[in-house]
Amino acid sequence: MTRHVPAALVILLLATNGAAAATPVTDEAVTAVASQLRCVVCQNLSVADSPSQTARQMRELVRERLVQGDTPEQVIEYFVEKYGEWVLLSPRPRGFTLLVWVLPFAALFAGLGMILLVVVRWSRRAGEVAVAPEPVDRERLRAELEQLED
Repeated sequence: MTRHVPAALVILLLATNGAAAATPVTDEAVTAVASQLRCVVCQNLSVADSPSQTARQMRELVRERLVQGDTPEQVIEYFVEKYGEWVLLSPRPRGFTLLVWVLPFAALFAGLGMILLVVVRWSRRAGEVAVAPEPVDRERLRAELEQLED
């Protein structure tokens, strides 16, 4: 009877692994992974949105790999290894592609800084104009107006 126990365990493990591999993968899971990948034919659409035959094949490959038990990250890494980093619709924030993530925010902060600087200078000038002229200036203006009237 002890000989049958290990065999029964092996059969049970194989049955559970087969059942786990046969678990259905939802269309949402496939679309979530496919929307992160660039279609190699269209190049401006995601694999999820592209109507091309290649994109359809890539979606099926995503589904197959998910059914086999790969995580979404592993599926994405598979396509990166096969096609390179450009297959990702949003580049990973490291190395040179870090500029793609940092540069827009740097430009935004620089623009806000320039606007703040202009507003501060503008308000200072407005404050200087609002100050009444010195009495010396009034006397000079009166003298000049009298000369013009003569």
